[in-house]
Amino acid sequence: MMRRMMVLAVSLVFVMGAGTLGFAEDMEILGVTFPGEKVVEGKTLKLNGVAYRKALGIVKVYVTGLYLENPTTDAEAVINSEQVKHLVTHYLTSKATMEKLQEGVLEVMEKCNPPELVSAHKADIDRYVSWMDKDMAPGLTAESTYVPGKGLMYTYQGTFKGTIPGSEFMKMYYRMSVGENAQKRIRKGLLGL
Repeated sequence: MMRRMMVLAVSLVFVMGAGTLGFAEDMEILGVTFPGEKVVEGKTLKLNGVAYRKALGIVKVYVTGLYLENPTTDAEAVINSEQVKHLVTHYLTSKATMEKLQEGVLEVMEKCNPPELVSAHKADIDRYVSWMDKDMAPGLTAESTYVPGKGLMYTYQGTFKGTIPGSEFMKMYYRMSVGENAQKRIRKGLLGL
């Protein structure tokens, strides 16, 4: 009996360790490779998960990867935790026009967040949307980084656009990707499910 319990305990440690190590592996999706680790704002972040978005069932719009200090499969932990978080999106099409991107973000922001929050943070949402000021094309990227005490920083097509301070907008932003009303494929992929 004691031997069986020891084998079970060692097996559990191995399985838990293997799961944690899985977060640090490089991942390739639709021809884009995401490194397993990335240093952002002086912190070593691990790749939590990757996902892709298709429009009309056929147009490959983008692939995206989520990096966290503390990887997790728990959406609420991703949304609410105070840790450095980094989301990078690689575009795969020239059909992602500025207008479509802006409209899409507004629509998803409203779908994934309570109306009172959307209303209270309208100025922040409008500022964020205004930063998407050019059409996307294959090979171009958008990146967001949340740093506790600073806020959500946004870089679009390699140009730093600005920072939205505080954590409330950051939580709204991450609900768009991993919240319960986020697109299922994106949510599952970024959570590593």
